[in-house]
Amino acid sequence: MPIQPTPKIWMNGELVDWDKAQIHLLTHTLHYGTGVFEGIRAYETAEGPAVFRLTDHIVRLFRSAQILGMEIPYTVDEIVQATKETVASTGLPGCYVRPIAYYGYGEMGLNTLPCKTDVAVACWPWGAYLGDDALTKGVRMKVSSWTRHDHNTMPPAAKTTGNYVNSSLAKVEALKAGYDEAIMLAPNGLVAECTGENIFAVRNGIIITPPLSAGALEGITQHSVMTIARDLGYDVRVDNLARSDLYVAEEVFVCGTAAEISSVNSIDDRQVPCPGPMTQAIAEVYAAAVRGKDDRYRHWCELAV
Repeated sequence: MPIQPTPKIWMNGELVDWDKAQIHLLTHTLHYGTGVFEGIRAYETAEGPAVFRLTDHIVRLFRSAQILGMEIPYTVDEIVQATKETVASTGLPGCYVRPIAYYGYGEMGLNTLPCKTDVAVACWPWGAYLGDDALTKGVRMKVSSWTRHDHNTMPPAAKTTGNYVNSSLAKVEALKAGYDEAIMLAPNGLVAECTGENIFAVRNGIIITPPLSAGALEGITQHSVMTIARDLGYDVRVDNLARSDLYVAEEVFVCGTAAEISSVNSIDDRQVPCPGPMTQAIAEVYAAAVRGKDDRYRHWCELAV
């Protein structure tokens, strides 16, 4: 979907005009995919726009950088504050937020050690990633022919720009085949995650999501969903899922910052009951939590400046 410009983007310590937030053609990360980024949402609340689990997202940004061996020239608190300032500068009640750290202009070649790290934060309006009716009607999924990264090939635990070539190939393959999204398997054939979401399946009344060892990203929305589900009294477990587990699941849903919580109605043309009662109950609480309407989770909402 087209990006809708907002007034400012934070770049290396200052807010600059949207159209002036530019990088050089020879920026290192453009050529080698060596950046780290986050996807975050700010929601409208009674007290103004609040960024959902902002600090947790920025901490993960720094963890991704550490896995790459990248040094970010700011503290977590400084990037948190920069994000709040950027959100506030939009004048929007809610928006999508993209912090990114990348190797900038000045060096070329595979050796990143001499490269300087630039940091930016951009915000723009963005609707439901898998569609406005993804919760109620569900999305059609296929298991991708593209395999999720092995841990010793590209570190799936890091949210790096280069990793998403893998996800993009799987996403486009699914769309061209007439599906909404793809499910990616680990090299050992077990379920890892979707191209931009963590996946949950309900088997025998138990909600199961794949472990990090299967190549799933440690999702912040995933953690929020697990917390909410347990607070609702559901049995939630992190365990391996085989492809066949998805075919016979009582419910399947996915979650992520962009997708929020979306039901799955079929996988490889096998129908899945949709929308499931557990999925609906969790999604209802999640929608209230991100907007500061549930006191149990108010600490997850960080007000913008």
